[in-house]
Amino acid sequence: MEIGMIGLGKMGQNLTLNMSEHGFHVKAFDISEQAVHQLKDKENVACFIKLDELIRHLKKPRVLWLMVPAGKPTEETVKKLLSCLDEGDIVLDGGNSKYTDSIKNYKLFQQIGVSFLDVGTSGGMEGARKGACLMVGGDRKTFDFVEPLFKAVTVPDGYLYTGESGSGHFLKMVHNGIEYGMMESLAEGFEVLDKSRFNFDNQAVAKVWNHGSVIRSWLVELLEDAFSKDNNLEHISGVMESSGEGQWTVETAIDLKASTPVIALALIMRYRSLESDTFTGKVVAALRNEFGGHPVVKI
Repeated sequence: MEIGMIGLGKMGQNLTLNMSEHGFHVKAFDISEQAVHQLKDKENVACFIKLDELIRHLKKPRVLWLMVPAGKPTEETVKKLLSCLDEGDIVLDGGNSKYTDSIKNYKLFQQIGVSFLDVGTSGGMEGARKGACLMVGGDRKTFDFVEPLFKAVTVPDGYLYTGESGSGHFLKMVHNGIEYGMMESLAEGFEVLDKSRFNFDNQAVAKVWNHGSVIRSWLVELLEDAFSKDNNLEHISGVMESSGEGQWTVETAIDLKASTPVIALALIMRYRSLESDTFTGKVVAALRNEFGGHPVVKI
């Protein structure tokens, strides 16, 4: 199968390498010549710096995987694809688009006979490279056609067909809301340790908690990695950026009259971090950098 990858950021580049190593021929596009240059000599990968050239070089029916930031960048990319794709082509949106936007895009592509799947993508950069977790919404027939790709780039049992259009990104949105709460809880715990009378080694604490304890997890493993680089996180600010999914989860919960106090407070703490520096903020900022490569504010 031939795949057109649009977007060669941290996730798109790693997914491209993942696909190519599983025997898929990937033709990739990015507006950044530097990003394209990094992949130009990779086996099974051809790179383009113009979207229309990528479209022309893909075999029909074209399968295009979008890995661009949610919001305006995705909206602009969709607009361009609507003008140049043909009936029978398939578009997969693997970014963190809001589920309502995905439903809208599904209907727009449907009008020209192009299939659209919303692909909630989890696992961070390591998952994109070595085995992701995917949540896929859209028409079942289209999912069945593309399923070999999903199976190849995920960990065992790491993909799920979630049903109608929008359901994949809805599930990923809730996943990210849960992630907010989990990271905030870990961060608050380490803030208590930091302010206590005891001289704990943060890396050693994260390590022991990840061996047999009830809270062992990949997040705790990432904390151990972060503390190994800066045991007291003295060189980063406690600014916790928010990319939108937590807010969407809380807003949706309010619409559904679902009680989500932990996620809501975790979101509010993200906003608070923009006003004052805390160890809690440092921990969450470090975690986001570890799994997603999100930038941190250096001190």
